Amino acid sequence: MKDFWISCGHHLLDRNDGGGLVVTDEFLKAYFVRPELVPPEDACVVERTLYGVLLAEPRRAVSEDEVALIADPDARENWQFVLAFRDLLLRHPTLEAAYLALMRAGAVTLPPLFVNQLAHVILRNALDGCEDPFVLRAAELFFRVQRFTLHEQSLICADEEKVAGTSTTPVSPLVSMLGIPVEADIDIMTAENAQTYWERSDLFDMAFDFTGGRSGLEALARAMTLWINHLLAIEVTIEPLTELREAKFSWYVGLDSEATRIGDKLWNGDALDDASAGRVAGLFKLTFPDRTFVADELKGEAVYLLIAMTPDKLLRLKPQNLVTGLPVRNMEFVS
Repeated sequence: MKDFWISCGHHLLDRNDGGGLVVTDEFLKAYFVRPELVPPEDACVVERTLYGVLLAEPRRAVSEDEVALIADPDARENWQFVLAFRDLLLRHPTLEAAYLALMRAGAVTLPPLFVNQLAHVILRNALDGCEDPFVLRAAELFFRVQRFTLHEQSLICADEEKVAGTSTTPVSPLVSMLGIPVEADIDIMTAENAQTYWERSDLFDMAFDFTGGRSGLEALARAMTLWINHLLAIEVTIEPLTELREAKFSWYVGLDSEATRIGDKLWNGDALDDASAGRVAGLFKLTFPDRTFVADELKGEAVYLLIAMTPDKLLRLKPQNLVTGLPVRNMEFVS
């Protein structure tokens, strides 16, 4: 079986009998050795002591008062965030359960970095055994910001950090440990070069054809299907659409902020202006083969999923909406 996304640290985690990811000391230590947390030479005694203690005992309880004694305000904030993330993982039997609890709690106080990395490693688990590079590349949208552009009458998305050249610091310390280069050229994924994805999956340097009616959106539909099944233990069928005519828009899920805004307008019966309509990048129809867990409000209708780019052609997908926005009962990861 081919490996991919090594930088997410999935090999540092255990799995329980239900297939869920179980946190380990090694996984926690990978966060503690991030450059933001390694104390500089002039760090205060409290910061240096805390760092050494947690490397030796990564599950050790740390009080708010202890962190408050760190002299440097930036270091203090960094430790507050990473310890909040650590404690979230330790409170739950699996990373999947922690993710669901975080998203169901309402307002997410963790920085997007931690949320994206959690989605990254859980998705790696959900896609374990997948041998389709197009599905894997499509799944990068779950945790990496994408920039869209028109290229030879095709809608292409590429990793925003690669396009902007802002990826000067590895997102994961494992990138440095593994010697993965930060900069790389960008190629559009095609049938001819797709197999090179296996050796470059941690580079995020392959652009993706997002044009309606082509296989790219089918690959994304497959990734979304596996994500929902893994976290909610329910089967769904997701079909990409090129248009929506005379359909009952009884339930929709916007998969990003712009798509939610557009979906609200459609829900209220408002017409879309040309600019808003032009920003819709993906439209999908979701159905439930088994309606046992479907809420009564859906009444046999389909759920529509919307994806839209911002006015500056960026997409920040919110995969959590796929597990919090669907009309299903008893949503729970089976651990």
